[in-house]
Amino acid sequence: MKNSGFTRLLRSLAKYRLLIIGMLLSSAVGNTMLLLAPRHIAKAIDLIAPLNGDYSLLLQELVILGALYVSGGIFTWLSMVLANSAANRTVRDLRNQLFEKLARLPLGYFDNNPRGDMISRFTNDINAISDGLNQGVIQLVSGIITVVLSLVFMLTLNPYVTLVAVFVMPISFLIGFSITKYGKSKFKEQSRVLGQLNGYAEETISSHHTVKAFGYEKAADTRFGEINRQLYECGYRAQFASALVNPSTRFVNNIAYVLVGVLGIIAVLRNTLTVGGVAGFLTYTAQFSKPFNEITAVTMQLQLAMASARRVFGLLDEEELRQSTVSENLPGGLGLVEFKDVCFSYQPETPLIKNLNLSVRPGETIAIVGPTGAGKTTLVNLLMRFYEIDSGSILIDGEDITSLTRESLRRSFGMVLQDTWLFSGTVRDNIAYGKPKATDIEIEQAARAAHAHSFIRRLPDGYNTPITEDGGNLSQGQKQLLTIARAMLLDPPMLILDEATSSVDIVTEIRIQRAFRKLMQGKTTFIIAHRLSTIRDADRILVLNQGDVVEQGSHSELLGLGGFYSRLYQSQFAPSE
Repeated sequence: MKNSGFTRLLRSLAKYRLLIIGMLLSSAVGNTMLLLAPRHIAKAIDLIAPLNGDYSLLLQELVILGALYVSGGIFTWLSMVLANSAANRTVRDLRNQLFEKLARLPLGYFDNNPRGDMISRFTNDINAISDGLNQGVIQLVSGIITVVLSLVFMLTLNPYVTLVAVFVMPISFLIGFSITKYGKSKFKEQSRVLGQLNGYAEETISSHHTVKAFGYEKAADTRFGEINRQLYECGYRAQFASALVNPSTRFVNNIAYVLVGVLGIIAVLRNTLTVGGVAGFLTYTAQFSKPFNEITAVTMQLQLAMASARRVFGLLDEEELRQSTVSENLPGGLGLVEFKDVCFSYQPETPLIKNLNLSVRPGETIAIVGPTGAGKTTLVNLLMRFYEIDSGSILIDGEDITSLTRESLRRSFGMVLQDTWLFSGTVRDNIAYGKPKATDIEIEQAARAAHAHSFIRRLPDGYNTPITEDGGNLSQGQKQLLTIARAMLLDPPMLILDEATSSVDIVTEIRIQRAFRKLMQGKTTFIIAHRLSTIRDADRILVLNQGDVVEQGSHSELLGLGGFYSRLYQSQFAPSE
């Protein structure tokens, strides 16, 4: 990370410098008025003894005193409003930056990081920063102003008594700093373990069917308890350190208060200070030490905010997708696809695809088959630029895909994957996800073509039926029909079908295959299939093994070779032993 969380938070706050300037001025005026009040309290006390029935001067001091407290309170309130406004806007900007960052992160980041931990940065960490800014900024600014002004006013009353308060304050600061330094590491650990806990909880909840199917509830509960215990232990130590700071500094401040009182009395006896002056001095001493107490009182929020800021900025600093030096849109829609000496690996030490060369004619249907882990899905991920190739080039209609905008490239493909993509919203919203302005007629036609219209009509509100998160109120087959309807609505020049009918029954599969053949007319199509019986009609079949194309040809040609494809095909129909 390039900068500390605190420095970068200040830079984020600096965007709202007008609010900050207004807050500083309001805080300075408010604190000045509140700190002028003890001088008038001192005068009022000194007027009591020789009053002799004349209340006019005392009343005048009391009126001034009331005006100072009311005005000071108003300006202090205004400074809090401005500070909170600046803090809340800064937090809003951080949330937006985080969400925008997700769109620029490579797919590999999501593969290697728990979703729950990312969610924790959006919620827990952002909320911790909000609490720290809202409380810490006000206390810090107000505290500095109060300390400076209190010191000035005390020096005007009696420089020698002032030295006692000034001498004791560094001791208070050192004690607070020592305890805070210990708590800092614990708050950092607390944020990390909290993200881990959220990640495990999200993983367990989203996979609850698998957890129950394998009877993993007890083991999951044990693992959750271990992480929760770690969170309790580091949280306990962090809270203990935070709770220890305030009473420790107050104890030292109270010693200073007593010493000032004793020296003040001595000064009165020596006629170098009045009784009212002692009262004013004690008030200033309390005001002088107050910022130290207030800041240490919010140490927990400040420490947690700094730890959370490091996690938030850590995500914002993640390496983004490589941007194209030239941003062009895909011109035609011919569908000529070429792989030239393409090499790719997920891990540098483990190459997957090596020097792949492939040319796909416009309108050609290419089936990609092979054992698990052969690189079938990787091939289409590279084509869509979900991952960047290590070397070589991929061209569409003669244009290198790295020179195209990702939006233009991906709009040219329709994808139907084995994993369904459904979102909270209505059935209509999910079908029209890639084409929000689609008409009701277009949506219904796409649903009919995908053989989804009949089951949609049986839903409580038809196309307006709400879908819960990830389509939890639909069967797996119904969810897949909706994703197929979504692809049919887009009608793109190229298609990618990755086990697109794996979750539907045989009768529905036959109907969808018929609809696909109509959709595929004139379109370049890549089909990934494990059931080899579904790709017999492909123009060309690529057989992959360990990232290499070991065979290619039509279904009949490959069977005639009696090679790798033939063995794969025969194994699906061989009797089980």
